[in-house]
This record gives sequence, structure tokens and C-alpha cells, in this order.
Amino acid sequence: MSSEGRRAPTGHATLQPRVSDALARATLEELAVTGYARLTVEGVARRARVGKAAVYRRWPSKQQMTMAALSQLVVPIADVPDSGSLREDVRASLRALHDWLVDPVYGAVVPDLTSAAAHDAGLAEALWREVGQPRRELASAVLARAVRRGELPGDLDVEMALDVIAGPLYWRLAVRRVPVDDSYLDDLSAWLLRALGASEV
Repeated sequence: MSSEGRRAPTGHATLQPRVSDALARATLEELAVTGYARLTVEGVARRARVGKAAVYRRWPSKQQMTMAALSQLVVPIADVPDSGSLREDVRASLRALHDWLVDPVYGAVVPDLTSAAAHDAGLAEALWREVGQPRRELASAVLARAVRRGELPGDLDVEMALDVIAGPLYWRLAVRRVPVDDSYLDDLSAWLLRALGASEV
């Protein structure tokens, strides 16, 4: 049969975005319940209400399945729109990080994967490559915009600045388990601007 006469692939032969989205959400939800060590393709497929084949057509291992879900659902959270103000951008970044850490699903997944990665070099490398590095690149863009606007010094140590911005909130929420309100986020924003040497605090 000529190429003109061939029919387009059916849904069984293509990767439907709707199913991929459902699998990404199901992966994180299952992770929150079982933890990475007990995560299975069967469990994710059951939660997403699809067959196991739908998972294996996309990802041959649970690590790849997990990284795909994190890349799709977690990385974009760090993408803060340009408000035109470093103060507003920092405040928005803190709010996004806060909402991520207190979310019932993400809040359970983050410490579990961090713990699992401590004993699995392959997982640790994949987490950095697929999640950590892309999130830091998005956060770096916030600082680069501020440097171009003259709000931050041109010789800013970006790597140190990124650690300083994320560190206090992560420590308070993920380690100390102390609640955070809007007043704390406002105060932390002001403190961070001073720590970064912002031109206007």
C-alpha cells in the first residue's frame, strides 16, 4: 500500500498526552503513599486506570517514570514570571517554594526521594539532572534579570545566592516542620534582599 493509502496510527500506536498526564499525576500520588522503594509500575497503572503497557511504552523503568513525572509537574513550579521587581520576584519564588513543600503530595515525595537518593547514586544523578538543575536554571533567570535591571551587583555569586534563597524556607518547612505565614514570607523576602546586596531593600 502506498504511503498515501496508509491510515494514521490509532490511539494504541501513539502516546496520548491525556494518558501521559494522568500517569505523571498518578506517579507522584503513588510515590506519596508508597515511597520510592515500594513504587511499582503496577501501582501507578492501577491509580491512573490504564494498563501496564501504557507505562512501559513510555518509560522502561520506575526511575525514568519518576523523573518524567517530576520534570513535567515539579520543574515548572520554579518558573516565576518577570514582575519587573526583584522584591516581587523573590516573594513569588518563596511563595511557589512554600506551596510546593506544604502540598500533601509534593511534601511527602521530596523527603522520601532525598532519602532514597542518598543510597542510590543513579537516582541522585537523575534527580539533579532532571529536577535540581532545571529548577536552579529557572531561579538563576530571576537573578539575572535583577542584575540587568541594576537591582543586584554584577559580580553576584549566583550559586551562593540560590542556596541562600531556598535554604531558610526549606529548613523551616521540611526539617523543623514549623508553619509559615505571609508575614514570615514578607520578612524573609526583605532579609534575602539585604543578604543579596540588593540596591533597594
